[in-house]
Order: sequence, then structure tokens, then C-alpha cells
Amino acid sequence: MYIPKHFELTDESQIKEFLGNIGACDLITVSGGSLLISTLPMLFVHSPDQGSWGSLQGHLARQNPHVAAETNGASVAIVRGVSGYVSPGWYPSKLDGGKVVPTWDYVVLHAHGRLIIKDDPIWVGDLVNRLTNRHEASMEKPWSVAEAPEDFIAGQLRAIVGVELIIERIEAKIKLSQNRSKEDVLGVVRGLSGIDDALAQAIKQANEL
Repeated sequence: MYIPKHFELTDESQIKEFLGNIGACDLITVSGGSLLISTLPMLFVHSPDQGSWGSLQGHLARQNPHVAAETNGASVAIVRGVSGYVSPGWYPSKLDGGKVVPTWDYVVLHAHGRLIIKDDPIWVGDLVNRLTNRHEASMEKPWSVAEAPEDFIAGQLRAIVGVELIIERIEAKIKLSQNRSKEDVLGVVRGLSGIDDALAQAIKQANEL
């Protein structure tokens, strides 16, 4: 991934915080001379015995061709954060000769590593519980896997297979208007207010405003 220095995210604690809040990722694996691509929710698990970064864990339908991927093929998970259009009309500097253009602000992380297929109902069942609990935590009345009939859940688990990406290398890019003047950044924040407050807040934080 092309990352100019002023957009590079290298702080390990920030990267782990970002990974700890991921939703769905795009998992890409090179296998048999082709690319396998799947979108799936994953969990970040930081385990010392898996190197400095740990792994991303998720599950796929058993019939998904990704399940038959060559495990020695290169894999990468693309994890996206806030993202949105930035209008040049929000820059006060547009009045100084009009030399401004549109852009897109975003946060993205590429986790490179080795993919392991986990065809183990106990491992997959535990993962499903952890994924469910993670995303139900913010609900007013959280649902749990235990509320569904046991035989029904057993059948659902037989239809899926676990995947674990052992992370070997991370590239992280945080492009949030850091290359603009303070006045232009404030203009972007004002422009995004009420349109995309999450992106506006991220831009404020990235620029220490």
C-alpha cells in the first residue's frame, strides 16, 4: 500500500485499538494462481505465542471456495475505518487562487499473514459466541447464542468453517487531512458536521484539534 510518511500509522497501541474495534474485513488469499476474496466479520486476538501482532479470527460458509485455499498462499485482511468525501468548497484556502481539488479521507489497515483453516466445531462454536457477544454488547437487550435451540445451533455450526489469519506484517494508513492547513482542516470539520460526525471527530483527533 502506498503510504506517504505524513499518513503512516505506526503507533502499536493505536493499531491494536483500531484492530480491537473492527467489524467486517475483506479477506484476500492467493491460491492456485488466483485470488480468493471474502467479506466476513473478524475478531482481533492478541496472543504472545503468535508473534507480536496475534491473529484475526472469523468463519466462512463451508461451501465458500476460500475454505479450500492453499494455506501457504499469501493472505491479507483489509480493515476499514472511517471514510468519506472531502469537498474543496470547505477549504478557506479556495479563496486564495482557487487551487484546491476534492479528496477522500479514510483510515485503512492491511494485515498480511498466513491463513489457517479451522474445521473444528468446538473452536468455531467458541468463536461464534465471542463474535455474537462482542456485537450484541451495545444492544438494549443483548441476544446470546444460548437462546437458540441447541440442535439448531449445532446444525448451523456444521455449515461453517473457522479461519484464522496469523498476522505477520501490518500496514496502516490514516489519511485525515493532515496535509492541510489548520484553517482548512477546521473547514472540513465544519463541512462534515451533521453529515458524518464520526469522520469529523476522527479528523479533529488526527490533527490534535
